[in-house]
Amino acid sequence: MFKKIFYFVSVVVFFLTACKQEKKINETKLEGLVFGTTYHITYLDRVDYKKSIDSLFYLVNKSLSTYIPTSDISKINKGDSTIVVDDLFLEVFHKSKRIYKETNGYFDPTVCNLVNAWGFGYKREKRDLDSLQVNELMKQVGLDKIALKGRNVYKKFSKSCLDFNSIAKGYGIDVVGRFLESKNIESYLVEIGGEIRARGKNIRNKNWKVAIDDPNADGTRSVSRFIELKNQSMASSGNYRKFRVGANGQKYVHTINPKTGFAIESNLLSATVYSTVDCADVDAYATAFMAMGLEKSKDFLKSHSKIKAILLFTDHEGKIVEFAN
Repeated sequence: MFKKIFYFVSVVVFFLTACKQEKKINETKLEGLVFGTTYHITYLDRVDYKKSIDSLFYLVNKSLSTYIPTSDISKINKGDSTIVVDDLFLEVFHKSKRIYKETNGYFDPTVCNLVNAWGFGYKREKRDLDSLQVNELMKQVGLDKIALKGRNVYKKFSKSCLDFNSIAKGYGIDVVGRFLESKNIESYLVEIGGEIRARGKNIRNKNWKVAIDDPNADGTRSVSRFIELKNQSMASSGNYRKFRVGANGQKYVHTINPKTGFAIESNLLSATVYSTVDCADVDAYATAFMAMGLEKSKDFLKSHSKIKAILLFTDHEGKIVEFAN
């Protein structure tokens, strides 16, 4: 009798232990360097996909990096009209065209030559431009002056150039996210340089919680705001870190206004955008908001309810104020 009871209890314990093991969730964390910054990827699966993901990063760079002289975009910027662009380039170009129109030209990858001239692009020229020089460079600005015919890029002005850096990082995140989804991974967070795509829940079955940097101009880093991402992407843009002071004492910021060609800061310190759309999209919107300034960004958000944003700006007393829709 006792042997039978012991056997029964052993079977029950084994069964419960086996069930518990079956329900155990495996978490994988990957990290590395890409696009001139760091990446961190967390997903609920036991398989290590680092080699595959690094291969995807290679393809994105080969197509879209202006910092690689042999990339497709670099060759196009040098005037090579024979380049047959790949699917990655096609998608980013079409997304850029759409967001260029949506933002009335405040998101414009053709500010490339101005970004370089002001000292924030791949050429690092660091010039203090006057109005005549800016006006001359502005002739090459306008995504409507560049077209795709099949898989070839045609430019109205030969010196026009494309710089997708304000959308390509987010796009690289989307490429990785889609890859993980193709492996039936429903819960993941992909972060590159602060831009994020999150799907599903974390290992504690909670929404992914992420921090938003405070706009510290002294080089320090701190956070006081957090948001939960519910199958959403997030990107931030700000001018409080990336700026330089010219020989004339003027402060120049890295966000170039495509309407004026100048790199003058406004009272908008940072824009954090999050939505259920792709990370490439929110990446581009965040850049556009910094060019638009506070009031135009507010107007845009009123007419685009699916786009959420936290805008940090200084009021007339110099205090940091938050706007969120």
